[in-house]
Amino acid sequence: MTTSTIGLIAGLLLAIAIVVGGLLGLLLGVVLGGAGYLIGGHVDGELDLGALVRGRRG
Repeated sequence: MTTSTIGLIAGLLLAIAIVVGGLLGLLLGVVLGGAGYLIGGHVDGELDLGALVRGRRG
Protein backbone atom coordinates (compact mmCIF):
# COMPACT_ATOMS: atom_id res chain seq x y z
CA MET A 1 0.00 0.00 0.00
CA THR A 2 1.44 3.35 -0.97
CA THR A 3 1.75 6.31 1.35
CA SER A 4 -0.81 8.26 -0.63
CA THR A 5 -3.33 5.43 -0.25
CA ILE A 6 -2.78 5.33 3.50
CA GLY A 7 -3.21 9.10 3.63
CA LEU A 8 -6.46 8.84 1.69
CA ILE A 9 -7.81 6.20 4.07
CA ALA A 10 -6.76 8.25 7.10
CA GLY A 11 -8.49 11.34 5.70
CA LEU A 12 -11.70 9.43 5.04
CA LEU A 13 -11.67 7.94 8.54
CA LEU A 14 -11.17 11.39 10.07
CA ALA A 15 -14.08 12.71 8.02
CA ILE A 16 -16.27 9.91 9.37
CA ALA A 17 -15.07 10.69 12.91
CA ILE A 18 -16.06 14.35 12.67
CA VAL A 19 -19.47 13.52 11.15
CA VAL A 20 -20.29 10.87 13.75
CA GLY A 21 -18.52 12.17 16.83
CA GLY A 22 -18.28 15.90 16.27
CA LEU A 23 -15.21 17.84 17.24
CA LEU A 24 -14.38 15.58 20.19
CA GLY A 25 -14.51 12.53 17.92
CA LEU A 26 -12.18 14.22 15.46
CA LEU A 27 -9.67 15.17 18.15
CA LEU A 28 -9.76 11.67 19.61
CA GLY A 29 -9.18 10.23 16.13
CA VAL A 30 -6.19 12.51 15.57
CA VAL A 31 -4.63 11.63 18.94
CA LEU A 32 -5.15 7.89 18.50
CA GLY A 33 -3.91 8.09 14.91
CA GLY A 34 -0.74 9.84 16.06
CA ALA A 35 -0.18 7.24 18.77
CA GLY A 36 -0.68 4.46 16.23
CA TYR A 37 1.79 6.10 13.87
CA LEU A 38 4.43 6.33 16.60
CA ILE A 39 3.92 2.74 17.73
CA GLY A 40 3.93 1.45 14.15
CA GLY A 41 7.10 3.38 13.37
CA HIS A 42 8.76 1.92 16.45
CA VAL A 43 7.76 -1.63 15.52
CA ASP A 44 9.01 -1.15 11.95
CA GLY A 45 12.30 0.25 13.25
CA GLU A 46 11.81 3.69 11.69
CA LEU A 47 11.51 5.52 15.02
CA ASP A 48 13.38 5.09 18.27
CA LEU A 49 10.93 5.95 21.03
CA GLY A 50 13.58 5.23 23.64
CA ALA A 51 15.59 8.18 22.35
CA LEU A 52 12.58 10.46 22.82
CA VAL A 53 12.15 9.31 26.42
CA ARG A 54 15.84 9.62 27.28
CA GLY A 55 16.13 13.11 25.86
CA ARG A 56 19.56 14.66 25.45
CA ARG A 57 21.14 13.12 28.54
CA GLY A 58 21.19 9.52 27.14
